[in-house]
Amino acid sequence: MRLRGVRRSRNVEDRRGAGGGGKASFGGVALLLVLAIGYFAGVDVTPLLDGATQQSDAGREPTAEEERAAEFSAQVLATTEDVWGRIFEEQLGRSYTPPVLVLFLGQTASPCGGASGATGPFYCPVDRKAYLDTEFFATLSQQLGARGDFAAAYVIAHEVAHHVQNELGILAQVNEARQAVGEVQANALTVRLELQADCFAGVWATHVDGLLEPGDIEEALNAARMIGDDHLQRRAGRVPQPHSFTHGTSEQRERWFARGYEAGDPGACDSFAADRL
Repeated sequence: MRLRGVRRSRNVEDRRGAGGGGKASFGGVALLLVLAIGYFAGVDVTPLLDGATQQSDAGREPTAEEERAAEFSAQVLATTEDVWGRIFEEQLGRSYTPPVLVLFLGQTASPCGGASGATGPFYCPVDRKAYLDTEFFATLSQQLGARGDFAAAYVIAHEVAHHVQNELGILAQVNEARQAVGEVQANALTVRLELQADCFAGVWATHVDGLLEPGDIEEALNAARMIGDDHLQRRAGRVPQPHSFTHGTSEQRERWFARGYEAGDPGACDSFAADRL
């Protein structure tokens, strides 16, 4: 992704070095599998981390790689502001208020609960902020097999897409619907919510086409495959359990991102009306 000369968003809250860090220490493979499930499969891995040896990140200076990740994130966030600002104005006749991106190391607090390496990147509708541990990009590339800068950009665009859903009132509607049904039905609604966010991320990708490099879209599609519920559950040594899916299969996530990219229109992303996901 060509970001040279792209502005950095001012909607970034940098909490790195603010303390409160703490990461569980596992053996290499075990930790990777635990984090993989926590990042994208919608599984709470906190109990797995409880009682493990803690190594605090509080007060340490970000590494050069983490600093590059922070700059990259701020620039990608700026592109989402430009894209969704135009779409809201031209297609919806309203203004777009962008989210704040919170950067942290280890863990931090949010109104939606604790943010840590176990939870992975997420959007909190209560304070309208997206949370990202800057060490995450290394995990995404080196451990989850989703390599390339556009894979990382896709993750940011996906979290911003949840903010777009919040702006449009979709998050509130889905949350109300989930509270009225059982766990399996609630998970199914969550899958549709996540696939719509993937589609919105694809819409964003269309509108930053001038910044794309050869292979960027393939990087995003590969990332979508690597973080499907079925793939992550297999990687963790589990038989995929569709009733527990909260983000969608690899094939679904890839297809909905591609759908948004090919259409370039958020109107094509109504996953809730789709007969086939």
